[in-house]
Amino acid sequence: MLITSLAAGALAGTPLRAQGASLSVVATTGMIADAARRVGGAHVEVKALMGPGVDPHSYRQTRTDIQAALRADLVLWHGLYLEAQMEEFLLKLGERGTAVPVGEAVPRDQRIAHEDYANKFDPHVWMVPDLWTYVVNGVRDALSEAAPDRADLFASHATEYLEELDALGSYARDVLATVPQPARVLLTAHDAFGYFGAAYGFEVVGIQGISTESEAGLNRIRTLADMLVERGIGAVFVETSVSDRNIRALVEGAAAQGHKVKIGGELFSDAMGAPGTYTGTYIGMIDHNVSTIARALGGEVPQRGMQGKLEEGS
Repeated sequence: MLITSLAAGALAGTPLRAQGASLSVVATTGMIADAARRVGGAHVEVKALMGPGVDPHSYRQTRTDIQAALRADLVLWHGLYLEAQMEEFLLKLGERGTAVPVGEAVPRDQRIAHEDYANKFDPHVWMVPDLWTYVVNGVRDALSEAAPDRADLFASHATEYLEELDALGSYARDVLATVPQPARVLLTAHDAFGYFGAAYGFEVVGIQGISTESEAGLNRIRTLADMLVERGIGAVFVETSVSDRNIRALVEGAAAQGHKVKIGGELFSDAMGAPGTYTGTYIGMIDHNVSTIARALGGEVPQRGMQGKLEEGS
């Protein structure tokens, strides 16, 4: 059962927040938690259920998660079937008005459908800052509805944050444009970079599908190894939240044919870096990804990224 008898009973009630008290917010992913902290400021207390290296596609809520969500004033989740194993629980929370799928603030005409993802959209909208602005606005609106007395403050914080995201988007476009056209092939462990590819003109190849629940067989590895050799692709990328087993098998498969492929770096796909670090923020996560991809594929990149905060070689 996704919801224990304890949780089912508690769903009948709605948390009460005293006027002026901080909002208790639970967010499923680190990216959403970061947006809630930036928009809410000192007026929110945010708990993220999924930390660094956690795969949201396969994550199942714990008893502690259930209790935290039930006690929160507001639960912010992504939606678009990202939290596939938690969806039933989150939808039930939504019935009492305390859970909002903020990823679904992205307009339908800007979402990517996928032939291997029947009747659903690719959830990885955070890969492009321009799309993430819709989610930030969704977070702002959800916080404002939960605490109308602070709506003006949330709006002000959101405006400041959106200006930073605009600068991040400009950096991404400028740096990625320096990658030579033939080298604009991004091969990763799973198909998390579709929006990235569409926005910045990269061909994106994932060994696994959009969900990490899909499996990559030997034939898939062989086919992609052949592609690396035939097209002379020199770099592939691992992800922090997905096993590197398939990527390393791919590198070995190309090497067996006499073609050397390097690991271009580790990308943050479905989770951010460690709390308290630059890459533990959304801006740092995207700065790292953009800088790592561009550098590995022959682009021109500032030594320590957009804000000079990345570690050497990141």
